[in-house]
Amino acid sequence: MGRGFHAPSLSPAEIPAAARGARPGVTMEPSQEAEVLDPGPSPGGLSSAEALAALGAFGRRLLWLLPVYLAGRSGLSVGFVLLGLAVYLGWKGARRGKERSLLAAKLLLGDERAAVRATAAGAGLGRELPAWVNFPDVEKAEWLNKILAQAWPFFGQYMEKLLVENIAPSIRASNTHLQTFTFTKIDMGEKPLKIMGVKVHTGANKQQILLDLNVSYAGDVQIDVEVKKFFCKAGVKGMQLHGMLRVILEPLIGDVPIVGALTMFFIRRPTLSINWTGMTNLLDIPGLSSMSDTMIMDSIASFLVLPNRLLVPLVPDLHEAAQLRSPLPRGVVRVHLLAARDLQSKDKYVKGLIEGKSDPYAIVRVGTQVFTSRVINENLNPTWNETYEFVVHEVPGQELEVELFDKDPDQDDFLGQEGSSAGWETGFFCLFLGRILDPLPHLSPLHQVLQRNKGISSKPEPPSAAILVVYLDRAQELPLAKSGKEPNPIVQLSIQDVTRESKAVYNTISPVWDDAFRFFLQDPANEEVDIQVKDDSRQAGLGSVTVRLARLLSADELTLDQWFQLENSGPSSRIYMKLVMRVLYLDAPEVCHTAQPCAPGQLDLSETTAYVGSSVDLPSRPTKSSPDAQFGMESVIRIHLLEAESLIAKDNFMGGMIKGKSDPYAKVRLGGQRFRSRVIKEDLNPRWNEIYEVIVNEIPGQEVEFELYDKDVDKDDFLGRCKVPLKRVLSSRFIDEWIPLEDVKSGRLHLKLECLPPTPSAAELEQVLMVNSLVQTARSEELSSTLLSVFVDRASDLPLRKGSKPPSPYVSLSVRDISYKSKVSSQTADPVWDEAFSFLIKRPHVESLELQVKDDGNVLGSLSVPLSQLLETEGLALDHWFQLSRSGPSSQILMRVQLGVSNTFPSLPATIIRLINNGFLFLSFCSSSELSDSPLGQLRLTVWYHTDERKLIAVVHACRNLRSSSKEIPDPYVSLILLPDKSRATKRKTSVRKRTLNPEFNERLEWELPLEDVQHRKLEAYIKNSVSFMSREKEPIGKVHLDLSQMDLTQGAPQWYDLKDDKSSS
Repeated sequence: MGRGFHAPSLSPAEIPAAARGARPGVTMEPSQEAEVLDPGPSPGGLSSAEALAALGAFGRRLLWLLPVYLAGRSGLSVGFVLLGLAVYLGWKGARRGKERSLLAAKLLLGDERAAVRATAAGAGLGRELPAWVNFPDVEKAEWLNKILAQAWPFFGQYMEKLLVENIAPSIRASNTHLQTFTFTKIDMGEKPLKIMGVKVHTGANKQQILLDLNVSYAGDVQIDVEVKKFFCKAGVKGMQLHGMLRVILEPLIGDVPIVGALTMFFIRRPTLSINWTGMTNLLDIPGLSSMSDTMIMDSIASFLVLPNRLLVPLVPDLHEAAQLRSPLPRGVVRVHLLAARDLQSKDKYVKGLIEGKSDPYAIVRVGTQVFTSRVINENLNPTWNETYEFVVHEVPGQELEVELFDKDPDQDDFLGQEGSSAGWETGFFCLFLGRILDPLPHLSPLHQVLQRNKGISSKPEPPSAAILVVYLDRAQELPLAKSGKEPNPIVQLSIQDVTRESKAVYNTISPVWDDAFRFFLQDPANEEVDIQVKDDSRQAGLGSVTVRLARLLSADELTLDQWFQLENSGPSSRIYMKLVMRVLYLDAPEVCHTAQPCAPGQLDLSETTAYVGSSVDLPSRPTKSSPDAQFGMESVIRIHLLEAESLIAKDNFMGGMIKGKSDPYAKVRLGGQRFRSRVIKEDLNPRWNEIYEVIVNEIPGQEVEFELYDKDVDKDDFLGRCKVPLKRVLSSRFIDEWIPLEDVKSGRLHLKLECLPPTPSAAELEQVLMVNSLVQTARSEELSSTLLSVFVDRASDLPLRKGSKPPSPYVSLSVRDISYKSKVSSQTADPVWDEAFSFLIKRPHVESLELQVKDDGNVLGSLSVPLSQLLETEGLALDHWFQLSRSGPSSQILMRVQLGVSNTFPSLPATIIRLINNGFLFLSFCSSSELSDSPLGQLRLTVWYHTDERKLIAVVHACRNLRSSSKEIPDPYVSLILLPDKSRATKRKTSVRKRTLNPEFNERLEWELPLEDVQHRKLEAYIKNSVSFMSREKEPIGKVHLDLSQMDLTQGAPQWYDLKDDKSSS
């Protein structure tokens, strides 16, 4: 079944990354932090970094002796030194105490179980806690009960107003005999509703919050009604209601009130008991009491028990209202009721002297869906062999209930239910909701399902191949009734012999039903749905339409969402509906469901027959993961913070008589991610040229926010703000604008915003890497080229703890320095996580995904997935069971790992597009130059002048066939010098590539110079080996000398240059 998309959270010690969905949560790479390049130790001794660290430590120890030296130099006594030392030690101890307290608080909030165990271990109690210590999933909510108690009188006022002003007029209008109906007393009492426990389901869709409330009400409510015309008085005095209420906060939006709507429903029918008064006292007679409570419970279930939901929109114009009120089912459960054994004998004769048998039948229930089996007369070991299909709406939550009864003329006797001592068996298999990917029957899952269903023997109905959901919205311009009055329209929908009927909408020719209906389909290609619109008062026809379901097989997403013209109706009469079909398929072959009869008392429930279909069967092991439909559909938003102009001067002197400038910097915020630019000193027209990247989902209400400040010693001054709706960026894909700053007198900001949707094709990866190297700025981290999406489904056969206790595993995933952690699955060797994570990948050829399954810090298994494997697969995805290393022999994890290449071509600068159109960038990857016979190797370089940014840009792509002057493979990097100056301002260098003769850099280096100055300079590129300062090997591997005055810098293209010896003349 479909599962939710979750965004992970980072630990406090890690880099702040995005929230996701639900979503939805979005992860991203911290672009604002500088990359730390570690050259690593050389083979010959200490590296330069280690030597500098040793010198720094030695210098710090010398500084510690400085106060002693100064005290002696000043002639102070030793007491001053000791006093200073005591003050320092006291300060140090207090600081360490605060740090320990903060760390303990973070550990307790992050993982209470681990914190308690660590405390117990520190107290000498060992790692295992006593049996009476537990961590319940259901939490008490006394604070919520106190709020309800305080607000209960006001809730009573609301109910009185609702019943008198809304309910009573509706009752009086529903029947002419009830025109004098009134509520004479409404008192909700003093005992409020209580919430006995709250359970929050984690790991669900990141775009929703799922709560289960254990509701209990035993109140002294009193409601009296009267129908004066018939002198009839009745009422209720006291009521009990107990059940599990699910509350879904969905969708989550990026604006107040954060939650778009509130959906409430009971997963199972609650228990109800009512104390009647007045004429309704007759309902307390035995027999009538249970009947009346059942009828009222049925009416409650009709709008508040699954599949019915109560939707409370919290924002206006909620477009998803129909889908939230009646969402697509999560799946279908096929229940095979096989047989029962050793039932009790309930039919006794001659006051029990003669023992007879029973006439058993079964009631199978999932929520409000109920099926009753046939009665097997006089049999204590009945065999039914019947199959039922139930729609599943909520996972987790819904349960399968089976009860057995003995059929009698008066009142049926109870024989047992699931979990009782009576023996009975059922089998059930879960069918996933699929989607036909191809309209051709022989190429679609529908054809396979139909063929499989032919081999299944099913009673009383054949197995279904698909499910149809009809969203009935509204109708327009229906004809009037024969009397000329406006009708009370209802709709009847029929497929074969199954008919559903909508509610009636009174006195209108343009009714709005906003309802949903579900049908099982055996052969969708040959079935049709018949819609009849009728007048409820006279059952007169107002129009009809027939839709052949074969139309859906050729429609996008198997969905028709449109107006349908009504036949036998007015010329403009039409009805709006949305029809959605989903194919039901099994990811494993169907098992045989024929129950073999056996002798009484010999029912085999051993492990060897566990998969025949007993109620304790485990579902078949899936072969592929089942992520949410939105998995891998996130987009990368690339934010170019370019420049600003006409900012306000905040640094004024002498009381404002002398006006200075400002030291501006920018704060950028999107999807929970925050970035901060560098400070530009004393400039009202600053140029930043910084780039940030964020992974986003299409959550309504999100905005890209910019705030500018003037950096000051005390408090930074506000320089203005602006916002860009994310929806606009996602729709236009590229924005390049000057945006005026708000809340200030002057100033505007120059921005470029790109939306980079992932593409599951490696054909454009090399071109994306090339483009990123050209677009890359010197002050931003290396840009990402792909989006890695990981869906962790489940694991199996994880190793047990000491003492054969099951672990509480979680998953830790990391790429480079970005890591995430899944939720903890409590005490199981076969955990199910159902969580998704996203990473921004810079170079998929060399990076890898590292995964560890842990239990309280202990590693249960690990896995490394080189991303280069994904580049070789179709669709850039792997979806199967992975064998865990450092784990048990059969320990595996099921997950889906997929890459999406960020397509940047639509939003490239004009200069780069011209290079692509001229063939430079494309040809450089499709046909490499012929290899040169240069003994030192070659350097691939692009040099061009960016007229918009007024910069000379050199892109160092790669080297090949470098010469090694020693036995060790070098650690090469490239150093560039802009001659004739040899100062630090004209020198640039790339990062170091470890132990390779064919390094790839794809790094952009730049100099801010006017074009006239550039044309009088020369550029030298040295390929060097990164060695320690104590090494003798300091000679460059080779160099390239370029005369910029002889180059066309406006038509730059990548080119291979032969390396020359450093001693050779230019």
